Amino acid sequence: MEQYGIRGLNEEEVAERISEGKVNRTGDQKTETLGTIILKNVFTFFNIIFFILAALVIAAGSFKNLTFMIVVILNTIIGIIQEYRAKKILDKLSVMDQSTVSVIRSGGEKTLSVDDLVKDDLIKIKSGTQIPADAVLVDGAVSVNESLLTGEADEIEKIPVGGDNDLRSGSFVVSGEGLARLTKVGGESYITQLSNRAKTMKKGKNSSEMVHAIDLFVKIAGILIIPIGITMFLQSYRIQGLSFSLSVSSMVAAVVGMIPEGLYLLLSIALAMSAARLALNHVVLHDMRSIETLAHVDTLCVDKTGTITTGEMDVTECISPDGSDIGEYKPILGAYLNAMPDQNVTMKALRKYFKKAGQLEVISKVPFSSKNKYSELTAKEVTYRLGAPEMILGSDISKYSNLIGKYADRGERVLVFARKDSGEEDKEKKDGENIFKPLMFIAIKDVIRPNARETFAFFQKEDVTIRVISGDNPRTVSRIANTAGIKDADRYVDCSALKDDAALEQAVNEKIVFGRVSPEQKMKIVKILKKQKHIVAMTGDGVNDILAMKEADCSIAMGNGSDAARQSSQVVLLDNDFGHMTNIVYEGRRDVNNISRSATLFIAKNLFSFFLALFSIWHVMQYPLQPNQISLISMFNIGLPAFLLAMEPNQNRPHRHFLRHVIFTAFPASVTEFFIIVGMVIFCNVFKIPDSDVSVAATFLLAIVGFMILGSISRPFNAFRIFVIALCVVGLIGFSFVLPSLFDIKLITYRCAMLFGLFAICAIPLFEYTSKLLHWIEKKLNREELRA
Repeated sequence: MEQYGIRGLNEEEVAERISEGKVNRTGDQKTETLGTIILKNVFTFFNIIFFILAALVIAAGSFKNLTFMIVVILNTIIGIIQEYRAKKILDKLSVMDQSTVSVIRSGGEKTLSVDDLVKDDLIKIKSGTQIPADAVLVDGAVSVNESLLTGEADEIEKIPVGGDNDLRSGSFVVSGEGLARLTKVGGESYITQLSNRAKTMKKGKNSSEMVHAIDLFVKIAGILIIPIGITMFLQSYRIQGLSFSLSVSSMVAAVVGMIPEGLYLLLSIALAMSAARLALNHVVLHDMRSIETLAHVDTLCVDKTGTITTGEMDVTECISPDGSDIGEYKPILGAYLNAMPDQNVTMKALRKYFKKAGQLEVISKVPFSSKNKYSELTAKEVTYRLGAPEMILGSDISKYSNLIGKYADRGERVLVFARKDSGEEDKEKKDGENIFKPLMFIAIKDVIRPNARETFAFFQKEDVTIRVISGDNPRTVSRIANTAGIKDADRYVDCSALKDDAALEQAVNEKIVFGRVSPEQKMKIVKILKKQKHIVAMTGDGVNDILAMKEADCSIAMGNGSDAARQSSQVVLLDNDFGHMTNIVYEGRRDVNNISRSATLFIAKNLFSFFLALFSIWHVMQYPLQPNQISLISMFNIGLPAFLLAMEPNQNRPHRHFLRHVIFTAFPASVTEFFIIVGMVIFCNVFKIPDSDVSVAATFLLAIVGFMILGSISRPFNAFRIFVIALCVVGLIGFSFVLPSLFDIKLITYRCAMLFGLFAICAIPLFEYTSKLLHWIEKKLNREELRA
């Protein structure tokens, strides 16, 4: 403190440290740069394969078979544009989500982003502040929670001299206030080094089922296409003796069909656009995949303060414990409030009501902590406490249970202001009496959010169980929850009376409202729910919610919550409007349902192409389709409808097993396409029908089955879906007849028409019965899982 003084660093010292790189930045950016977005979209694994295939087609001189590159280029351009649009929206909003801290420089106090701090900066810390870099406490006294670093929920006292004064980044202040000097910033700080070691673990933990499923399918496809493609080329060129041009065309047609070229792009665009749409509603996603989790959530744990209520409180009444006049104690409480450093909502409500009044000769003071649930001030010959009656009055609480219960039944919280005269410790030891005597009780009430009832009604309609977890009196919380429309809110429990984890687990099985919950108990409640196979979301705004938020499948913080809560969460409601939760759920459902439908179209084509390629290798058969014909099918059976359907609002509850549902839906189309194409090829070989007729008939057969699966996933039909199907049908027919040479759609002969008609008739029942069989199997598997 003496070295840097109360003035802190001056501008020259700050500039010197910036030039030396001693800045509290880790190099991570909120969003990617435009250059990164372009490189990421252009040089994908599959795009590189497409470039190689294009080079082979050019070398073979078959330029019309380059039509597949039109789809590749369009996909890439669309991906860049959509991601950049989303980036601009998110960048504007990310400024509001940045953590800030008060810093002393050149003798003045200013508010800076934590990224702009430098080594040796003096920062002001108080309850709720997350330590932004490693530091030492140089003034004041605080209690910190290092559970995010150590896993231990104990509150650790920090004092400038004569004790522990080290503050580690990632810990957060539970109570007190003070000044701290930063000692290690940026990459040198403890939390950054810890984060770097844990990054891969964190990524794996947060991977959504949908993202994981698509990653898995894309990786398998990426592994298989190279050996299959090389084998097909060698077989055509060496064994069948086809020309280099024909061998390349057959191989390229098979490989293009096997590549899910737009699937991952569609996923990225859908998630980015959802994040952008939510950003317009002042919702920031720290992890875009969290919206998928919320679409599947079946249990929502909410904290009372800031979620059911606005986070503001009003004093409603001051009550005498024995009917005597309490007017003389109000100025004392005003002076007490004036002396205490706490800035929580309860203290703000009390200061608003009692105003500032006088001064006390303060000898010592203990700020409020969630562990003790009271604050304490010692003046000359007297000690005062303010907080939860059961924590201050001890066994005497029974004398006032009716009074406290009366207000709790009204949904109000009761505090007690009590005193202890000096020398009464001996009396306590002798008589066993409680030494703190109540001067007055103060009733305060929470302000319930205007849209709370509507929001909870939505979740309960969707079979999402609401659990209220609070540190307040359970009767009070129960009443507030009931007012907000939460079902079975009268089933409450006082967690401070639970003796062990077994009792807590039993309470989780039976109760809805949990009062007097410690931060560690909140975390254990979430763990128990997850152990019971529930998908759990947790909302919170304070430091006491962080452990539970970290444990939950999805965590949501309020914008006016503590820095630690916001930084620990996956979703931040910047305007503190809990009603936005419905928007997040709807966005999640939109993404999962629409990507599921679109993925069905991609995977149906990919599976068919794999089956046909393997059959062609096994039977030493020339691949019956050309690359440009595959491109035509991809445009109007897959790419265009997938993109348009992904934009449609969709509020239906999604299937829990993403990949299984997609494969079970796509498989009937893949099997139908495979059998009718193979059957037609064998038929044509027997009756010596020209390859040109086979190729054209195969193209239109694939189109017919493609429209069957498109119609299947579009049910129930609405005007938009009918428009999409009609547009794709007209587009395919139009391109086939306007640009026939470009897509190798030669003159449709009588033989070609007969082939198409015969095998199209076979395709319809094969698709219908296969679909019914797979649908029955999927439903049976789902029922068996529910029984288990």
